[in-house]
Amino acid sequence: MSSASPPAYHATAQRPEWSALPARLRAAVATRLGAPVVQARTAGAGFTRGFAALLRTADGRRAFVKAAPHAEQPHLVDWYAREAAILSRLPAGLPVPRLRWTLWEAGWFVLCLDAVDGHTPRLPWEQVELTATLTAFTGVAEALADPPAELTALGLPHLADLAREDILWWGEVAAGREPVPPLPAPARGRLAELVALESRLPGYAAAATGLTHGDLRIDNVLVDTTGAAWFCDWSWLCHGPAWFDLVTLLISGYATGLDVDALFAAHPAAADAPDDALDVALAALAGYHLTAATSAPPTASLHLPAHHRWTGEHALAWLSHRRTWT
Repeated sequence: MSSASPPAYHATAQRPEWSALPARLRAAVATRLGAPVVQARTAGAGFTRGFAALLRTADGRRAFVKAAPHAEQPHLVDWYAREAAILSRLPAGLPVPRLRWTLWEAGWFVLCLDAVDGHTPRLPWEQVELTATLTAFTGVAEALADPPAELTALGLPHLADLAREDILWWGEVAAGREPVPPLPAPARGRLAELVALESRLPGYAAAATGLTHGDLRIDNVLVDTTGAAWFCDWSWLCHGPAWFDLVTLLISGYATGLDVDALFAAHPAAADAPDDALDVALAALAGYHLTAATSAPPTASLHLPAHHRWTGEHALAWLSHRRTWT
């Protein structure tokens, strides 16, 4: 296991301050909020450079606002617009911040959500926060197992296709099209096994009939003041199995010493998973993150490579432990 400390997920973002936004944009947001903005607390979590902040207005109301300029960050505008469409169609009652409104102003796309007074779970995981998160995820997974027609009508992507296009990298490494990332001793000489494992992910994902969040990292979880868990950043909702989200979430648990094999096996989201689903997901995620760790796009936080490296190392360490690679 890597000895590197986990990224400070509450402080990975590099975002513009409220005062740096165009005056026209700030005025339009204040108009929609119904009162002048008197306080803006920039979100520290996340890896994009988009604006995201908890705003408080002169009449005491609060809202969480995200915004991106189309000229400089068209991909982020697409992500935010996709998230808005998804949030407006998710089943009611889920632990997801409610969408209030969206607007275009001064070349910026803005979405406004209900404010959640909470924090990113602490690492190492505290048992009460872990239990709250896994319990809340059970409800989300159940609701997305049979999603409403208005949600699937959005033409959401399929995890099987995303895997082939952007997640499976060990095959590229084996073919010499990508450099071999730094590997710990137990995983050296295991490239053929890693390729074989990751290659099963598209087939497993295609067999799923429900939807999966697609990006359920620890920094996309908020624990509120009552101890309840909320799930954020829904841009990557896709057709796929809920157990894939469970793996992406539990990698941070393995890294901090939890019995994640038992947690995975006991969770309802893994009830119908193929016997080797956990190994398949870990192989794919290790390859994806270790390959992505070599650079960060200019529109991303400079902390992104560290996140990829830490996640990839621990996904690979977990897999090595499970398969008794020494």
